[in-house]
Amino acid sequence: MGVIQTQKKMASKHFLLILYMLGPLGAASLNLTTPSVELQNLSAVPMGCSQDVQPIFYALCDLNAAWGIILEALAGLGIVCALVLAVIFLALAPSVIRDERKGSLAINFMFLFGVFGLFSLVFAFIIAPNAAVCEVRRFLFGVLFALCFACLVAHSVRLNYLVLHNRGPGGGLIFLLAIGLFLVEAVINAEWLLITNVRHNLSSTVSVGHPCQIDNQDFVTALVYVMFLILASLIVPCPVLCGHYLPWKRHGRYIVVTALLSLSIWVTWIVMYVYGNEKLGHQNTWDDPVLAIALVSNGWVFIVCYFIPEVVEMTRTGYGYETDTLNMIKRFEECPSSIIVENRAFSMENLEMTDQRETIKIQGSGDSQPRTSAAYFHRALEIPSVEFGNTGSDKY
Repeated sequence: MGVIQTQKKMASKHFLLILYMLGPLGAASLNLTTPSVELQNLSAVPMGCSQDVQPIFYALCDLNAAWGIILEALAGLGIVCALVLAVIFLALAPSVIRDERKGSLAINFMFLFGVFGLFSLVFAFIIAPNAAVCEVRRFLFGVLFALCFACLVAHSVRLNYLVLHNRGPGGGLIFLLAIGLFLVEAVINAEWLLITNVRHNLSSTVSVGHPCQIDNQDFVTALVYVMFLILASLIVPCPVLCGHYLPWKRHGRYIVVTALLSLSIWVTWIVMYVYGNEKLGHQNTWDDPVLAIALVSNGWVFIVCYFIPEVVEMTRTGYGYETDTLNMIKRFEECPSSIIVENRAFSMENLEMTDQRETIKIQGSGDSQPRTSAAYFHRALEIPSVEFGNTGSDKY
């Protein structure tokens, strides 16, 4: 019995020793659970993003959601293109200060500034929303579009004068008109932002919410004035297409094409933003991409269809009536036919009076055979085709 008790004591000592030795291993095993959590956190980082990138910027580098990278590249290219066009525009500006094109320099440069802002705003719709980002989105979306379309409307108003008289309002007056149209939307958005923020602060005492939780219908309703500017930029330049001076008609075509494409883009994104995303079941995930696509596509329409042609027009000549042969031909073709008829009748009357004088002279000299001069006849008929308004400078 003593031997058995001794063996039990030895076994208990060995068991305690094993537990003592397994203690650090157990602690180590508990410490190994932390890296597993870290591995789970690392697996939450999207492919293409490093660990140093904050979660708010994941859409800029997430390879699984390629829409952010594509829009980021197009927006960055648009920003670079806008800067290059600004340099070219400023370099060509001194070459047009002697004709009527100088009146549109200020509004065109302001228009390019608005396009630059549209491309920059795309990044606010790619990154994850927070309070500051949502305020920037809601305020600048309508304001920047209003700036661009206000410049198009002001330019269209000036073209209506230029295409008829080759003279129009001064550049300062048109610039003030564009600023006035732009400030209306700025005031509307500022008031809407203040009202919604106050409403959110009052409701936040009861329930916790997010300032970005604005209905899509409310966001679109705040852009009604911008829609009015789009229609105005499409309707106002239409009379320009029927004017006399061909160079100014080209400017009108650029604005009409730009406004028409912009209108189609706005109809598409509004339908998707208000109805389409909800019907397809992607209301929370597709809202930001739809707005970002609208910004990028409309920005490139502004550059390709309007601003680049305007820069090309700065390198052309022939904006004066005296030096533009096409304008002179056009005015000649539109000359009323009554001028030609009146001059021709006047010439025939002169021809009859001349023939009577010749007959009297011949009869007084004893020759009873009246004679008319064929040269006078042909000369009288050729007068209307050579010169208008020749009322008696030739003597027969």
